[in-house]
Amino acid sequence: MRISTQQYYDTSTAKYQENYSSVVKSQDQASSGVRVQTAADDPVAAARLLLLQQQKDMLGQFNGNITSLKNSLTNEEGVLTAVNDALQRASELALRAGGSLSDADRRSIAGEIGAIEDSVLGLLNSKDSSGNYLFSGAKTQTPPYARNNDGTYSYQGDETPLSLQVSDTLNISAGDTGKTILEGAVNSGRTQAKWIQPTVVPPAAPVANDDKVALSAGLVTSSTDYAQKFAEGQPYKLTFTSSTQYVVLDKNNNDITSEIQGNGTFDSTKDGSSSVNLRGVKFDISLNLGNIASGPDSDAVVKDRAFTLETKPDTFSVSRTPSNASKAQLTGGAVTNQTTYASTFPANSGAVIKFTSATAYEVYAQPYTANSKAIASGVTGLSPTGGTTVTAAGITFDVSGDTPQSGDQFSVGATTQKTQNALDTLSQLRQQLEKPADGNPGAMVKLKDVLDASIANLSNSRTQVDNVRGSLGARQNALDIQSAENTSIGLANTTTMSDLGNMDTAQAAINLTLQQSMLEASQLAFVKVSQLSLFNKM
Repeated sequence: MRISTQQYYDTSTAKYQENYSSVVKSQDQASSGVRVQTAADDPVAAARLLLLQQQKDMLGQFNGNITSLKNSLTNEEGVLTAVNDALQRASELALRAGGSLSDADRRSIAGEIGAIEDSVLGLLNSKDSSGNYLFSGAKTQTPPYARNNDGTYSYQGDETPLSLQVSDTLNISAGDTGKTILEGAVNSGRTQAKWIQPTVVPPAAPVANDDKVALSAGLVTSSTDYAQKFAEGQPYKLTFTSSTQYVVLDKNNNDITSEIQGNGTFDSTKDGSSSVNLRGVKFDISLNLGNIASGPDSDAVVKDRAFTLETKPDTFSVSRTPSNASKAQLTGGAVTNQTTYASTFPANSGAVIKFTSATAYEVYAQPYTANSKAIASGVTGLSPTGGTTVTAAGITFDVSGDTPQSGDQFSVGATTQKTQNALDTLSQLRQQLEKPADGNPGAMVKLKDVLDASIANLSNSRTQVDNVRGSLGARQNALDIQSAENTSIGLANTTTMSDLGNMDTAQAAINLTLQQSMLEASQLAFVKVSQLSLFNKM
């Protein structure tokens, strides 16, 4: 094999350049402390380092989310604490209003209740630092609560709380919706006692209720007994047999008086002895007999007076679409088929009734879109009085004003009596305190009903808010735990990345010394080779 001088020269030059590059690389590794500077240095380690860097970046995002969540939850906790304090003050005022006060005193309390009402509304419509409403769920640009013309309040947000990811597998809610905070509070005042008009023979005039015998609207004392017993047997009929006794019949006319503590006896002159505790609901009896003597005279006045005891029915609000071709309106909504109503009507969102002809219509859940599917349908009917009716999802409405035309739409909202938000409770309390009641037994009974229901419902609302605050605490603790876990993972990642990518100082020094020695050797070899020729004589 023939080897030229040029080949000797090229080989020595390449070896010299290779050793020089190795020295430069070793110097860089020694000065920077980084072993894997490119993927070619260690492909396996470079791949692992890339994955670890991605995880490190994700941990940084998770920790940023944790900081945002802590700020958001702290802000919400402050708002809810203020709401709870306001509701506590309202409860104290309601208790005070139940004392021996004049109309003027109660109007003064009503003014403070109104201020509390405005304050709670403002708190619930609070915004965060970005200008988003705290309690509207995903509808961050919509105020969660709005006051209606009749003094009630409507929740305008949705039921989707925003959340952020704080680990590969954990999402934490960034807040709560108004639905969660207020709308689930139990309504303890969801029953009523209605005076039964005595049957008279014409041409006698109907007998008016003189309020000499009154029965409170009732207060739910046991939700379990109410749901399992009271609701099944309603409506009940309570009939007084004397000024100290009564009997109660259920909807099937079964005498259930023996189920009630006291077995149908009461004493209106003693506190605590004139209550009817019926299957989880307490009704209070009050007699306003004036100068009528006790005994036979009182018995004669009270005997045969009767009341119906039952749950307050849900109420419905209907609005017609302004672009309707007709001027027809739906009025007087009432549940006529409880089973269908419970299973079909979308109580949370409401419904839309759309006429497809003058007599046929379809029912849709709100929000209604062109792609919505009907949940029910029907045709108009006749009421007992000869008018036109519409029965949709178990609710019957009267049609007034005009004959509906094809394309006419009506929006239907329901107000359930099962729950009541604190804003509605405050509004009802304020309005009742503004009404005169001095010297009016009927008005005093109504006032007591509202006060009792308000005190109970404000307590229920505070409990609901406290439950949410407890949830906030749980989430804050979870964030602390996850933050510590993320820190631990981050430290482990940093250690692993250092082991994979960094250079040991001693090893770097040894490598650099070795590479420098090899470079010096290659330099000497290059000098010798460059001076030689195949034609030189040995």
